[in-house]
Amino acid sequence: MDLITPDLGLVFWTGLTFIILMFILTKFIWKPIMAAVNNREENIQEALDMAKKTKAEMEKLQTQNANLLKEARIERDEMIKEAKVTSDGMIDAAKKKAQIEADRIVENARISLEAEKNAAVAELKNQVATIGLEIAEKILRQELSTDEKQKQLAESFAKDINLN
Repeated sequence: MDLITPDLGLVFWTGLTFIILMFILTKFIWKPIMAAVNNREENIQEALDMAKKTKAEMEKLQTQNANLLKEARIERDEMIKEAKVTSDGMIDAAKKKAQIEADRIVENARISLEAEKNAAVAELKNQVATIGLEIAEKILRQELSTDEKQKQLAESFAKDINLN
């Protein structure tokens, strides 16, 4: 039963020891422990605040990146459109230049063909005239081979002259 009902001296010394221990703990241990806990709490709160701030900045950066990407796509589309217009212009200019060159070549060929045709016609006329003269000369030699035929021809020319 001694354990259940403590002696007055034991209660006194236990109480005194507890108060001294509480004083020492409060004076020397609780302050550093509480300071460490408070410091840790502040660090955790700062880390949470920093995480929130970083998250907000990340969202802002993602929004900016999305906007930049959108602008880049728009700019790319404009550049592609400009390149298409430029290439179409260059193709049209090349087609026009090729058509002009083709027309010039055709015109030169037509002029050349016309000149060759005229030269061929002139040469043909000369050959026909030469052949005609040769035939006429042969015919006249045969017809004028005798004196009598020559007299008849002279008389027919004379009659034609008088009639005119």
